[in-house]
Amino acid sequence: MNGSNVEIGWESARRANQENWEDRVPLHEAAYGLDAFDDPDHLSDVVRDDLDALTPFLPSKSVSGLELCHLQCHIGTDTVSFARVGARVTGVDFSPSALRVAAQLAARVGVDATWVETDVLDARAAVSGDFDVVYTSIGTICWLDDLDKWAAQIVGLLRTGGTFFIRDGHPALNALDEEAPTLTARYPYFATGHAQQWDDASTYAGTGQVAHARTYEWPHSLSEILGALLRAGLRIVHFDEGRTLPWRFSERMVEVPGGYAWPEAERDLLPCTYTIIARLD
Repeated sequence: MNGSNVEIGWESARRANQENWEDRVPLHEAAYGLDAFDDPDHLSDVVRDDLDALTPFLPSKSVSGLELCHLQCHIGTDTVSFARVGARVTGVDFSPSALRVAAQLAARVGVDATWVETDVLDARAAVSGDFDVVYTSIGTICWLDDLDKWAAQIVGLLRTGGTFFIRDGHPALNALDEEAPTLTARYPYFATGHAQQWDDASTYAGTGQVAHARTYEWPHSLSEILGALLRAGLRIVHFDEGRTLPWRFSERMVEVPGGYAWPEAERDLLPCTYTIIARLD
């Protein structure tokens, strides 16, 4: 049953997830509207939103001239967007097919970028140099089992004074039954020590189906996320929660400017996203 708690080792879960994300690449390459990047002013919607949140907390109020490492970059649309506003970018992902598409996109539109194939939990060992900004967004850390190890990679990649940014689906949203006619809890909010098993051949972008439908995710509460960052030595400088998502979590969600949201009568009941900005002093 989808969302069931299962016992599975990290390597086995990671292998299944990688096969699934490899299958998603051609579907997302078709669905992401990469031709829009032929316009040199085009930025992804995700980066447009995240820049508004991030830049007030940067010393220069801009990413221009900063070294930025994008963890879990997928096919590179957000990484390329950051390069277009002046950052010197490194994209990190565990999918070789995704990085090939990212590199092709960057080359086609004349963007200089470095691409590194590695698990995010091994990023510090695989990536050269250190960074002013480490960035991740959106739909990322549910794929990771160990947030203390994740936070250690972030701290290892940042230079002193550097900034970490994450916007992601809210743990309260992830606990909801996506098929219920009302806001109804179905899945664990807190970490259980087990992965959640999913069998779904669809993907959040496009209409095609993947060959490897089984994936594994891990629930992480806000306290677990914040605690991992604080234990790693980061200082939280901003926290926010949002009402919209860039993908349709449930068929009941309605399209709104900037993405999707619950029907208006429910919009103030539960958050859809959270944003954390932290600094390494």
